[in-house]
Amino acid sequence: MIQEMISKILQFHDTMRKRTDHRMRDYLLMQSPIEMTLILLGYIFFALYAGPRYMANRKPFNLKTAMIVYNFTMVSFNAYIVYEFLMSGWGTTYTWRCDLCDFSSNPQALRMVRVAWMFYFSKFTELMDTVFFVLRKKHSQVTFLHIFHHSFMPWTWWWGITIAPVGGMGSFHAMVNCVVHVIMYTYYGLSAAGFQKYLWWKKYMTAIQLTQFVLVSVHISQYYFMEKCEYEVPVFVHLIWIYGSFFFILFSNFWFQAYIKGNRLPVPSQEVQKMNGITSDGDAASSSKQQENGSTNQLNGFCQGKVKEV
Repeated sequence: MIQEMISKILQFHDTMRKRTDHRMRDYLLMQSPIEMTLILLGYIFFALYAGPRYMANRKPFNLKTAMIVYNFTMVSFNAYIVYEFLMSGWGTTYTWRCDLCDFSSNPQALRMVRVAWMFYFSKFTELMDTVFFVLRKKHSQVTFLHIFHHSFMPWTWWWGITIAPVGGMGSFHAMVNCVVHVIMYTYYGLSAAGFQKYLWWKKYMTAIQLTQFVLVSVHISQYYFMEKCEYEVPVFVHLIWIYGSFFFILFSNFWFQAYIKGNRLPVPSQEVQKMNGITSDGDAASSSKQQENGSTNQLNGFCQGKVKEV
């Protein structure tokens, strides 16, 4: 039974490698969906079970320096991805309407292949957002929206760039997402560095996310009103429109709960004097990076000493 299962997995692995766009096959994590699926399952297991269990009887880690380095590294990485998307078509030859995928091997097409993979890989580096939350015992910030967005995006993007490395219309939402991430990680980096009192634009982070989904949905909706658009992978158009609309609804609900009704994430201890509050990150309702790395006796229901049994 086990040998038969292993044989089927290896056969599936070989089949997917053959179907992967030949220009993408040699990139990391592109040989089959098995590796990236295992990574994402491990991420979910850590975020929901292993991480909180490991931290249950431990004090929150002081990760200020690591967070500053991580956030500003992500600013640079996302800014570079935006630049590459512009140079690969959006700032040069694209019309911003019915832009097709280029399946050739000319330099600009290969550049789009490379930046599409870079965006895909960035989704795995962003998993560190959750790791920081867990190790700092900010468990209330690891919401359904946060986990779903961080695991859903890299999984779906693997299938997308396997079929067609997301050129043309299918790459607009990735570029916009990276623009938002430049803003988001700049905020997080400055916050981690201790400049919270100067960051008056915190509450507008979610509004920026909502604007992103509106732009993505409006842009991709052009396809339905054009007399003729021979985009090679129409299913991508439908999925991107569903994606933009679905996350607009989720983030709108977050905005309503946090800023209209005032239901911010609860802080059980009265000893917590200052919190950065909640913002939604592009990937998924991550809260703002906070400075209290273990300075309180109790946070999010986890005691610093013994943990009471529920």
